[in-house]
Amino acid sequence: NDTIIVFDRIRENRGRLRSKPLADIVRISVNETLSRTLLTSITTLLTIVSMMLFGGAVIHDFALVLFVGVIVGTYSSVFVASPVLLLMEKRFGTKTARKS
Repeated sequence: NDTIIVFDRIRENRGRLRSKPLADIVRISVNETLSRTLLTSITTLLTIVSMMLFGGAVIHDFALVLFVGVIVGTYSSVFVASPVLLLMEKRFGTKTARKS
C-alpha cells in the first residue's frame, strides 16, 4: 500500500519537476511521503502489539506474522521499491525514450 503512495507521488512530481533527473524526483517523493508512511505503520504496529499482548495464544502467532509483515512492507516501500525503479529506468529507459 505504501509503495503505491510513493509511486503515485513520483508520478505527480515527474509531471511537476520535468527539469530534474529521476533520482532527484524519487528522493523528493520519498521524503514527501515518509511521514505518512511512518505514521501509518506505527499506528498499525500499535494495534498489532495490543493483539499480541491481549490476544490468546492463537492470536499471538498471527499478530507476530502481521508485525513482521508491516515492518518488512514499510522497509521495502521506502528502501527497496524506489531504488528498483531507478535501476529499471537505467536499464530499460522510459517509454518515450524507446519511441524516439
